[in-house]
Amino acid sequence: MFSPEIREAIATAYAAMTLWEVAAVVLALTYLLLAMRENILCWYAAFASTAIYLFLFWDVSLLMESALQIFYLVIAVYGWWQWRHRNKEGEKLHIHRWSAAMHISAFAGVGLLTLIFGYVLDNYTNAALPYLDSFTTWGAVVTTYMVTRKVLENWLYWIVIDGAAIYLYIDRELYLTALLFVLYVILVIIGFFQWYALYQKQTGSQEQTVTA
Repeated sequence: MFSPEIREAIATAYAAMTLWEVAAVVLALTYLLLAMRENILCWYAAFASTAIYLFLFWDVSLLMESALQIFYLVIAVYGWWQWRHRNKEGEKLHIHRWSAAMHISAFAGVGLLTLIFGYVLDNYTNAALPYLDSFTTWGAVVTTYMVTRKVLENWLYWIVIDGAAIYLYIDRELYLTALLFVLYVILVIIGFFQWYALYQKQTGSQEQTVTA
């Protein structure tokens, strides 16, 4: 059915997988599916998956991705807190949108940090794909914060970041994780439309922007 080259590639990919990677992938997928439904349990799955990936990425010399997992551990707790508690007016946190100025600031910040950290990693460490590693890391930092605040456009950001991450993980032979991110790209598109429908319902189809 498959050529010898394809069978060999599949065998290599399978051999490169570990039970820890399988567990991390399952938990990460669980996080996304729960987040799409605004289920607070997503943060528990995120914390567990992140703890595993912290060591997996370090082992394959993705230093920025490994460091990102430390941030994810903290943000999982922060996200849980934000989703669980109410604001000063006693209202539940709702899905909302960022202004154009907020998005421009986010783009500029991620771009600048990518160049700075990419240069440092490229010249002073043995990090693999330093600029791409830095981009996916800082893009994920900003976008994950958007998730904790229930910013609608976070799903659109994830399409770009997850797409870039696919190449990164294939290069590092994390094939199951790469496959997970292919699925992520599909799911985040679905997630955007689900949250957009909820956003319209919550706002009565009226546009609403905030600054944080």
